[in-house]
Amino acid sequence: MHLYVHVPFCHRICPYCSFHKHTPGGHDLREFFRAVVAEARAAARQVPVVPRTVYFGGGTPTLPGRVVLEEFLDELRTVFDFSEVAEWTVEANPRTFDREKVRMLLDRGVTRVSLGVQAWDAGTLAVLGRDHAPDEARAAYRVLREAGVPSVNIDLMFSIPGQSLETWEATVAETIALGPDHVSAYNLNYEEDTEFFDRLTRGEFRADEENDASFFLRADALFTAAGFEHYEVSNYARPGHHSVHNQAYWDGADYLGLGPGAFSTVAGRRWKNVADTRSYVRLALAGGRLEREVESLTPDDLRRERIALLLRTSAGVPVSVLGASGEAKVAGLVGAGLAQAPADGRLRLTPAGRLVADSVAVELW
Repeated sequence: MHLYVHVPFCHRICPYCSFHKHTPGGHDLREFFRAVVAEARAAARQVPVVPRTVYFGGGTPTLPGRVVLEEFLDELRTVFDFSEVAEWTVEANPRTFDREKVRMLLDRGVTRVSLGVQAWDAGTLAVLGRDHAPDEARAAYRVLREAGVPSVNIDLMFSIPGQSLETWEATVAETIALGPDHVSAYNLNYEEDTEFFDRLTRGEFRADEENDASFFLRADALFTAAGFEHYEVSNYARPGHHSVHNQAYWDGADYLGLGPGAFSTVAGRRWKNVADTRSYVRLALAGGRLEREVESLTPDDLRRERIALLLRTSAGVPVSVLGASGEAKVAGLVGAGLAQAPADGRLRLTPAGRLVADSVAVELW
Protein backbone atom coordinates (compact mmCIF):
# COMPACT_ATOMS: atom_id res chain seq x y z
CA MET A 1 0.00 0.00 0.00
CA HIS A 2 1.15 3.53 -0.83
CA LEU A 3 -0.20 6.78 0.58
CA TYR A 4 -0.94 10.09 -1.14
CA VAL A 5 -2.09 13.23 0.70
CA HIS A 6 -3.50 16.14 -1.30
CA VAL A 7 -3.09 19.66 0.11
CA PRO A 8 -5.00 21.97 -2.27
CA PHE A 9 -3.82 25.38 -1.07
CA CYS A 10 -1.67 27.73 -3.19
CA HIS A 11 -0.70 31.37 -2.72
CA ARG A 12 -1.33 31.90 -6.44
CA ILE A 13 -3.16 29.79 -9.01
CA CYS A 14 -0.90 28.85 -11.92
CA PRO A 15 -2.77 29.27 -15.24
CA TYR A 16 -1.69 25.85 -16.59
CA CYS A 17 -2.56 23.69 -13.58
CA SER A 18 -5.65 21.45 -13.68
CA PHE A 19 -5.31 19.85 -10.24
CA HIS A 20 -7.82 20.66 -7.51
CA LYS A 21 -6.34 23.77 -5.92
CA HIS A 22 -7.25 27.23 -4.65
CA THR A 23 -5.94 30.00 -2.42
CA PRO A 24 -6.42 29.51 1.34
CA GLY A 25 -9.15 32.17 1.40
CA GLY A 26 -11.25 31.76 4.51
CA HIS A 27 -10.27 28.15 5.12
CA ASP A 28 -9.12 27.15 8.59
CA LEU A 29 -5.99 25.11 7.87
CA ARG A 30 -6.06 23.32 11.22
CA GLU A 31 -9.65 22.28 10.57
CA PHE A 32 -8.64 21.08 7.10
CA PHE A 33 -5.94 18.84 8.53
CA ARG A 34 -8.30 17.56 11.21
CA ALA A 35 -10.56 16.48 8.35
CA VAL A 36 -7.67 14.64 6.65
CA VAL A 37 -6.91 12.85 9.91
CA ALA A 38 -10.60 11.93 10.23
CA GLU A 39 -10.52 10.47 6.72
CA ALA A 40 -7.34 8.57 7.61
CA ARG A 41 -8.96 7.08 10.71
CA ALA A 42 -11.99 5.99 8.70
CA ALA A 43 -9.74 4.35 6.11
CA ALA A 44 -7.72 2.56 8.78
CA ARG A 45 -10.90 0.97 10.08
CA GLN A 46 -11.58 -0.50 6.62
CA VAL A 47 -8.18 -1.75 5.45
CA PRO A 48 -4.74 -2.10 7.06
CA VAL A 49 -2.62 0.85 5.96
CA VAL A 50 1.11 0.28 6.36
CA PRO A 51 2.47 2.54 3.62
CA ARG A 52 5.65 1.72 1.74
CA THR A 53 5.82 5.26 0.38
CA VAL A 54 4.16 8.56 1.26
CA TYR A 55 3.67 11.49 -1.11
CA PHE A 56 2.31 14.93 -0.16
CA GLY A 57 1.16 16.74 -3.31
CA GLY A 58 -0.93 19.73 -4.15
CA GLY A 59 -1.50 22.48 -4.32
CA THR A 60 1.41 23.40 -2.14
CA PRO A 61 1.92 21.08 0.86
CA THR A 62 4.57 23.41 2.32
CA LEU A 63 2.26 26.45 2.34
CA PRO A 64 0.84 25.93 5.88
CA GLY A 65 2.89 27.23 8.77
CA ARG A 66 5.47 25.01 10.43
CA VAL A 67 3.49 24.47 13.64
CA VAL A 68 0.30 23.57 11.77
CA LEU A 69 2.16 21.06 9.60
CA GLU A 70 3.98 19.65 12.62
CA GLU A 71 0.73 19.05 14.49
CA PHE A 72 -0.78 17.33 11.45
CA LEU A 73 2.19 15.05 10.83
CA ASP A 74 2.35 14.03 14.47
CA GLU A 75 -1.37 13.20 14.45
CA LEU A 76 -1.18 11.29 11.16
CA ARG A 77 1.62 9.14 12.54
CA THR A 78 -0.71 7.99 15.33
CA VAL A 79 -3.20 6.70 12.74
CA PHE A 80 -0.98 4.74 10.33
CA ASP A 81 2.05 2.54 10.93
CA PHE A 82 4.91 4.36 9.20
CA SER A 83 7.57 1.82 10.23
CA GLU A 84 7.94 0.43 6.69
CA VAL A 85 8.07 3.75 4.80
CA ALA A 86 10.96 3.61 2.34
CA GLU A 87 10.40 7.04 0.81
CA TRP A 88 8.43 10.12 1.87
CA THR A 89 8.15 12.93 -0.66
CA VAL A 90 6.83 16.45 -0.10
CA GLU A 91 6.26 18.88 -2.96
CA ALA A 92 7.51 22.39 -2.18
CA ASN A 93 7.19 25.86 -3.67
CA PRO A 94 10.42 27.89 -3.32
CA ARG A 95 8.71 30.65 -1.32
CA THR A 96 6.97 28.44 1.25
CA PHE A 97 9.69 27.02 3.48
CA ASP A 98 12.78 27.88 5.46
CA ARG A 99 15.48 25.84 7.18
CA GLU A 100 13.36 25.30 10.31
CA LYS A 101 10.39 23.94 8.37
CA VAL A 102 12.64 21.60 6.38
CA ARG A 103 14.30 20.40 9.59
CA MET A 104 10.87 19.64 11.06
CA LEU A 105 9.91 17.62 7.97
CA LEU A 106 13.13 15.62 8.13
CA ASP A 107 12.67 14.95 11.84
CA ARG A 108 9.27 13.41 11.09
CA GLY A 109 10.46 11.09 8.37
CA VAL A 110 10.48 13.02 5.08
CA THR A 111 13.26 11.72 2.82
CA ARG A 112 12.61 13.51 -0.45
CA VAL A 113 11.57 17.04 -1.52
CA SER A 114 10.31 17.93 -4.98
CA LEU A 115 11.04 21.60 -5.65
CA GLY A 116 8.70 23.31 -8.12
CA VAL A 117 11.15 25.45 -10.09
CA GLN A 118 9.71 25.02 -13.66
CA ALA A 119 12.25 27.45 -15.19
CA TRP A 120 15.37 29.42 -14.25
CA ASP A 121 14.60 32.58 -16.26
CA ALA A 122 12.24 35.34 -15.16
CA GLY A 123 10.46 35.62 -18.51
CA THR A 124 9.32 32.00 -18.60
CA LEU A 125 8.31 32.11 -14.94
CA ALA A 126 6.16 35.17 -15.67
CA VAL A 127 4.35 33.37 -18.51
CA LEU A 128 3.70 30.44 -16.16
CA GLY A 129 2.33 32.76 -13.47
CA ARG A 130 4.79 31.48 -10.88
CA ASP A 131 5.14 33.52 -7.71
CA HIS A 132 8.88 33.05 -7.24
CA ALA A 133 11.90 34.65 -8.88
CA PRO A 134 14.91 32.64 -10.17
CA ASP A 135 17.09 33.75 -7.27
CA GLU A 136 14.45 32.62 -4.77
CA ALA A 137 14.44 29.16 -6.36
CA ARG A 138 18.23 29.01 -6.19
CA ALA A 139 18.16 30.03 -2.53
CA ALA A 140 15.44 27.44 -1.78
CA TYR A 141 17.53 24.70 -3.39
CA ARG A 142 20.51 25.68 -1.21
CA VAL A 143 18.31 25.48 1.91
CA LEU A 144 17.30 21.92 1.02
CA ARG A 145 20.89 20.88 0.41
CA GLU A 146 22.22 22.55 3.55
CA ALA A 147 19.46 20.93 5.61
CA GLY A 148 20.58 17.51 4.40
CA VAL A 149 17.48 16.35 2.50
CA PRO A 150 18.50 12.87 1.29
CA SER A 151 16.96 13.23 -2.18
CA VAL A 152 16.05 16.47 -3.97
CA ASN A 153 14.02 16.61 -7.18
CA ILE A 154 13.70 19.69 -9.39
CA ASP A 155 10.50 20.07 -11.41
CA LEU A 156 10.86 21.69 -14.85
CA MET A 157 8.50 22.40 -17.76
CA PHE A 158 9.15 22.83 -21.48
CA SER A 159 7.33 23.93 -24.64
CA ILE A 160 6.03 26.96 -22.76
CA PRO A 161 4.68 29.80 -24.93
CA GLY A 162 7.56 32.09 -25.88
CA GLN A 163 10.24 29.68 -24.61
CA SER A 164 13.04 29.13 -27.11
CA LEU A 165 15.10 25.98 -27.41
CA GLU A 166 18.13 28.01 -26.31
CA THR A 167 16.33 29.14 -23.15
CA TRP A 168 15.35 25.54 -22.42
CA GLU A 169 18.94 24.39 -22.93
CA ALA A 170 20.09 27.03 -20.45
CA THR A 171 17.53 25.82 -17.91
CA VAL A 172 18.72 22.22 -18.32
CA ALA A 173 22.36 23.30 -18.05
CA GLU A 174 21.77 25.25 -14.83
CA THR A 175 19.82 22.34 -13.36
CA ILE A 176 22.66 19.94 -14.12
CA ALA A 177 25.18 22.36 -12.61
CA LEU A 178 23.22 22.50 -9.35
CA GLY A 179 23.48 18.73 -8.99
CA PRO A 180 20.00 17.52 -7.99
CA ASP A 181 19.37 13.84 -7.40
CA HIS A 182 16.33 13.72 -9.67
CA VAL A 183 14.71 15.88 -12.34
CA SER A 184 11.12 15.79 -13.58
CA ALA A 185 10.82 17.54 -16.96
CA TYR A 186 7.24 17.86 -18.13
CA ASN A 187 5.94 18.82 -21.54
CA LEU A 188 3.33 21.55 -21.06
CA ASN A 189 -0.14 20.13 -21.69
CA TYR A 190 -3.15 22.33 -22.29
CA GLU A 191 -5.66 20.92 -19.82
CA GLU A 192 -9.36 21.78 -19.79
CA ASP A 193 -10.57 24.17 -17.09
CA THR A 194 -7.33 26.14 -17.13
CA GLU A 195 -6.53 29.64 -18.35
CA PHE A 196 -3.92 28.21 -20.75
CA PHE A 197 -6.51 25.95 -22.38
CA ASP A 198 -8.83 28.92 -22.87
CA ARG A 199 -6.00 30.88 -24.48
CA LEU A 200 -5.24 27.91 -26.73
CA THR A 201 -8.84 27.71 -27.92
CA ARG A 202 -8.82 31.48 -28.58
CA GLY A 203 -5.72 31.07 -30.76
CA GLU A 204 -3.41 33.02 -28.44
CA PHE A 205 -1.30 29.89 -27.83
CA ARG A 206 -0.46 27.10 -30.25
CA ALA A 207 0.37 23.45 -29.58
CA ASP A 208 3.27 22.23 -31.72
CA GLU A 209 4.25 18.54 -31.61
CA GLU A 210 7.47 19.11 -33.56
CA ASN A 211 8.50 21.78 -31.08
CA ASP A 212 7.62 19.44 -28.20
CA ALA A 213 9.79 16.72 -29.73
CA SER A 214 12.82 18.98 -30.15
CA PHE A 215 12.64 20.11 -26.51
CA PHE A 216 12.16 16.53 -25.28
CA LEU A 217 15.04 15.09 -27.29
CA ARG A 218 17.39 17.92 -26.29
CA ALA A 219 16.66 17.33 -22.62
CA ASP A 220 17.18 13.59 -23.08
CA ALA A 221 20.57 14.20 -24.69
CA LEU A 222 21.79 16.70 -22.08
CA PHE A 223 20.60 14.91 -18.95
CA THR A 224 21.79 11.46 -20.02
CA ALA A 225 25.18 12.87 -21.03
CA ALA A 226 25.42 14.31 -17.51
CA GLY A 227 24.89 10.87 -15.96
CA PHE A 228 21.15 10.89 -15.31
CA GLU A 229 19.14 7.80 -16.17
CA HIS A 230 16.09 8.67 -18.27
CA TYR A 231 13.99 6.03 -16.53
CA GLU A 232 10.53 7.35 -17.42
CA VAL A 233 9.31 9.70 -20.14
CA SER A 234 9.30 12.73 -17.82
CA ASN A 235 11.82 11.62 -15.19
CA TYR A 236 15.60 11.50 -14.84
CA ALA A 237 17.50 10.21 -11.83
CA ARG A 238 20.97 9.68 -10.43
CA PRO A 239 21.64 6.06 -9.41
CA GLY A 240 19.65 5.19 -6.29
CA HIS A 241 17.25 8.12 -6.60
CA HIS A 242 14.36 6.81 -8.69
CA SER A 243 10.97 7.87 -7.32
CA VAL A 244 9.77 4.75 -5.50
CA HIS A 245 6.28 6.22 -5.09
CA ASN A 246 5.85 6.91 -8.79
CA GLN A 247 7.27 3.50 -9.64
CA ALA A 248 4.51 1.99 -7.51
CA TYR A 249 1.90 3.74 -9.65
CA TRP A 250 3.54 2.49 -12.84
CA ASP A 251 3.68 -1.06 -11.46
CA GLY A 252 -0.04 -1.00 -10.64
CA ALA A 253 0.32 -1.11 -6.84
CA ASP A 254 -2.56 -0.18 -4.54
CA TYR A 255 -2.59 3.35 -3.16
CA LEU A 256 -4.79 5.34 -0.80
CA GLY A 257 -5.42 9.02 -1.49
CA LEU A 258 -6.43 11.41 1.28
CA GLY A 259 -7.75 14.94 0.79
CA PRO A 260 -10.14 16.69 -1.60
CA GLY A 261 -9.93 15.45 -5.18
CA ALA A 262 -7.49 12.65 -4.29
CA PHE A 263 -7.72 9.33 -6.15
CA SER A 264 -7.40 5.87 -4.59
CA THR A 265 -7.08 2.39 -6.10
CA VAL A 266 -7.44 -0.51 -3.70
CA ALA A 267 -8.11 -4.14 -4.65
CA GLY A 268 -9.38 -3.28 -8.12
CA ARG A 269 -11.66 -0.49 -6.90
CA ARG A 270 -10.93 3.12 -7.84
CA TRP A 271 -12.54 6.30 -6.58
CA LYS A 272 -12.02 10.03 -6.39
CA ASN A 273 -12.73 12.09 -3.29
CA VAL A 274 -15.17 14.97 -3.53
CA ALA A 275 -13.25 17.80 -5.24
CA ASP A 276 -14.59 20.66 -3.15
CA THR A 277 -12.58 21.55 -0.07
CA ARG A 278 -15.42 22.91 2.07
CA SER A 279 -17.60 19.90 1.30
CA TYR A 280 -14.66 17.60 1.94
CA VAL A 281 -13.98 19.10 5.38
CA ARG A 282 -17.65 19.01 6.37
CA LEU A 283 -18.17 15.42 5.25
CA ALA A 284 -14.90 14.06 6.63
CA LEU A 285 -15.48 15.56 10.09
CA ALA A 286 -19.07 14.27 10.12
CA GLY A 287 -18.11 10.78 8.95
CA GLY A 288 -19.91 11.30 5.63
CA ARG A 289 -19.26 9.70 2.26
CA LEU A 290 -16.32 11.27 0.43
CA GLU A 291 -16.15 8.91 -2.54
CA ARG A 292 -17.14 10.05 -6.02
CA GLU A 293 -16.63 8.52 -9.49
CA VAL A 294 -16.31 4.99 -8.12
CA GLU A 295 -15.37 2.28 -10.63
CA SER A 296 -14.48 -1.39 -10.52
CA LEU A 297 -11.45 -2.23 -12.63
CA THR A 298 -11.49 -5.51 -14.52
CA PRO A 299 -8.33 -7.59 -14.99
CA ASP A 300 -8.21 -6.33 -18.59
CA ASP A 301 -8.50 -2.71 -17.42
CA LEU A 302 -5.53 -3.27 -15.11
CA ARG A 303 -3.56 -5.02 -17.85
CA ARG A 304 -4.07 -2.09 -20.24
CA GLU A 305 -3.06 0.43 -17.60
CA ARG A 306 0.05 -1.57 -16.86
CA ILE A 307 1.03 -1.60 -20.54
CA ALA A 308 0.45 2.15 -20.92
CA LEU A 309 2.40 3.08 -17.79
CA LEU A 310 5.30 0.65 -18.11
CA LEU A 311 5.87 1.59 -21.76
CA ARG A 312 6.83 5.03 -20.48
CA THR A 313 9.64 3.55 -18.37
CA SER A 314 13.12 2.25 -19.08
CA ALA A 315 12.08 -1.06 -17.48
CA GLY A 316 9.61 -1.59 -20.30
CA VAL A 317 6.59 -3.87 -20.37
CA PRO A 318 6.72 -7.69 -20.16
CA VAL A 319 5.90 -9.11 -23.57
CA SER A 320 3.85 -11.77 -21.79
CA VAL A 321 1.14 -9.25 -20.85
CA LEU A 322 0.67 -7.97 -24.40
CA GLY A 323 -1.46 -10.84 -25.63
CA ALA A 324 -1.26 -12.39 -29.08
CA SER A 325 -2.36 -9.27 -30.97
CA GLY A 326 0.17 -7.07 -29.15
CA GLU A 327 3.05 -9.49 -29.61
CA ALA A 328 2.34 -9.60 -33.35
CA LYS A 329 2.84 -5.84 -33.57
CA VAL A 330 6.21 -5.74 -31.80
CA ALA A 331 8.25 -6.37 -34.96
CA GLY A 332 6.54 -3.44 -36.65
CA LEU A 333 7.43 -1.12 -33.76
CA VAL A 334 11.05 -2.28 -33.87
CA GLY A 335 11.18 -1.79 -37.64
CA ALA A 336 9.77 1.72 -37.31
CA GLY A 337 12.45 2.65 -34.78
CA LEU A 338 9.92 3.09 -31.99
CA ALA A 339 11.01 0.10 -29.90
CA GLN A 340 14.08 -1.98 -29.20
CA ALA A 341 14.09 -5.66 -30.01
CA PRO A 342 12.68 -7.35 -26.88
CA ALA A 343 15.36 -8.37 -24.40
CA ASP A 344 14.92 -10.33 -21.14
CA GLY A 345 11.26 -10.74 -22.04
CA ARG A 346 10.47 -7.00 -21.99
CA LEU A 347 9.61 -4.46 -24.67
CA ARG A 348 11.26 -1.05 -24.33
CA LEU A 349 10.63 2.05 -26.39
CA THR A 350 13.36 4.12 -28.02
CA PRO A 351 13.47 7.91 -27.37
CA ALA A 352 11.44 8.33 -30.57
CA GLY A 353 8.93 5.80 -29.29
CA ARG A 354 8.60 7.55 -25.95
CA LEU A 355 7.43 10.64 -27.80
CA VAL A 356 4.33 8.68 -28.86
CA ALA A 357 4.14 6.23 -25.95
CA ASP A 358 0.42 6.68 -25.38
CA SER A 359 -0.38 5.94 -29.03
CA VAL A 360 1.88 2.89 -29.00
CA ALA A 361 0.10 1.59 -25.89
CA VAL A 362 -3.27 1.79 -27.62
CA GLU A 363 -1.86 -0.18 -30.55
CA LEU A 364 -0.64 -2.93 -28.21
CA TRP A 365 -3.89 -3.35 -26.29
